[in-house]
Amino acid sequence: MSRFFGSVRSRATLGASLVVAVALVMAGSAVLFSLRSNLIDQADTQAERSARGVAALLATGKSYADLDLDDENPVQVVDANGTLVAVSDGLERISGTATDAVKAPAQPGGRGSPSGSGDDGADDDTALEPGEIGDDVELTDGTATIDGESADYRFAALPVETDDGVELTVYAGESLDTEQGAVDTALTVMLIGFPLLLGVVAAATWLVTRRALRPVEGIRREMAAITASEDLARRVPEPDTHDEVARLARTTNATLAALEASVERQRRFVADASHELRSPIASLRTQLEVGAAHPELLDVPGAVQDTVRLQRLAADLLLLARLDAGEGPGDKRLDLGEVARREARGRDGVTVEAADVEVAGSRSQLERVIGNLLDNAQRHARSVIGVTVRRDGAWAAVEVADDGDGVAEADRERIFERFVRLDEARSRDDGGAGLGLAIARDVAARHGGTLTVRDAPAGGALFELRLPLV
Repeated sequence: MSRFFGSVRSRATLGASLVVAVALVMAGSAVLFSLRSNLIDQADTQAERSARGVAALLATGKSYADLDLDDENPVQVVDANGTLVAVSDGLERISGTATDAVKAPAQPGGRGSPSGSGDDGADDDTALEPGEIGDDVELTDGTATIDGESADYRFAALPVETDDGVELTVYAGESLDTEQGAVDTALTVMLIGFPLLLGVVAAATWLVTRRALRPVEGIRREMAAITASEDLARRVPEPDTHDEVARLARTTNATLAALEASVERQRRFVADASHELRSPIASLRTQLEVGAAHPELLDVPGAVQDTVRLQRLAADLLLLARLDAGEGPGDKRLDLGEVARREARGRDGVTVEAADVEVAGSRSQLERVIGNLLDNAQRHARSVIGVTVRRDGAWAAVEVADDGDGVAEADRERIFERFVRLDEARSRDDGGAGLGLAIARDVAARHGGTLTVRDAPAGGALFELRLPLV
């Protein structure tokens, strides 16, 4: 059961069925109420019409014995004392009127004593004049048995005063059998039709939902296959629609593409790092093995140089790993001009024009950026390297320019990739591992800035680091 309701299709079908069921119950109740109200109103109208017909005869002086009372519906005529003076034929039992009497006493003299007429109500605003029929009708529910058949009725009570001043009340009933039959029929139709309609709604919802979710199942199967095969080059099918499922498929494929690129970049990074580490390690091992066999041939400066190179490479790899893991720059304030002056100190041919500009971030990481830019400039400059630190609106700008050969426009983005060196033929010892500029750009991006390269005024390359001011 829990597995069934764990399905989106099942929940959608159940939810739609519940909504439709509630709507049907509410609509059915409203229809039944309206139908019953309309039929009762019709019964009230008919009962009032019958009462007015009898009252009209009484008002014109018709005697009780001469009244032609309907024997299909109950009629009572009651005087002011509540005494039954006339009644329809066949009435055996009645309730809901002023009296439950069903037999009128014999009336010698035709109409009977005008008891209850008097002048007591002469000052009453609601008193009737002789021969007048009242305007207000009182409607009540009751029951009656006529010729052995019992039924529910609506009774209309209408006051009337005869031409000789006798106050009477006419009670005329109208059967509610029609109302009850119509309501029962409507209720039966609803009890049969509503479940059928709910079944149709549930089946339609199930089919429509299955059709709508079919692409989702295709996406799920393909993702399961990708997970099992670890083949990130595969893509999920994209429906030829413009709905949420199609957007989900496109987003999933974009995520797979980004994941594939990330994995490929990581794989290439590991391969390049292994290749870069192999050279200094192999060189250092060779020198140590030669030194162990022939101490007089040990190249201590070379071993130290390889060790330093290996140490720098390991530090670069560790920093890249921390950056890839999302290490934040921090929010410590520092003077970028002071950092530039410190990094340029002791380097031959480097001139610095640095204003005091304050930024927020990691001092060690920003020192590494400027140091890497200076190292790169020293490898390519002929004689002059210029460092400028200035304000540029809301930004701090650090420019490192050299008078070397510059960077071709086609290579100005590629040089920021990891382990990329434009001069593949040069010595690794001179050229480094190709990580300095990649680290510099990553650090700049994580500090909310940019790192770009363009032509320097002296003809070489000009690297510009831009960071937001505090």
